[in-house]
Amino acid sequence: MISPELKEVILKQLNLDDFDLQDETIAPQVPGWDSLNHINIILAIEEKFGIKFKSRELIQLKCVGDLQKLVDSKLGK
Repeated sequence: MISPELKEVILKQLNLDDFDLQDETIAPQVPGWDSLNHINIILAIEEKFGIKFKSRELIQLKCVGDLQKLVDSKLGK
């Protein structure tokens, strides 16, 4: 399940009021989520949660659920 905090960061970066983000949601399904905004989303997540991602971790992400799992692993959840 996507945490409210992660959803908030993603939607804020995409200037969306609301969007139903699910574990299986992929970037092309979300309005405005292109390659440039992807970088902005990742940087905003790192800042919000005080974590850093490695390039190889980001390459393996396939959906928003994968991103949530990665954030959780970085936070020790």
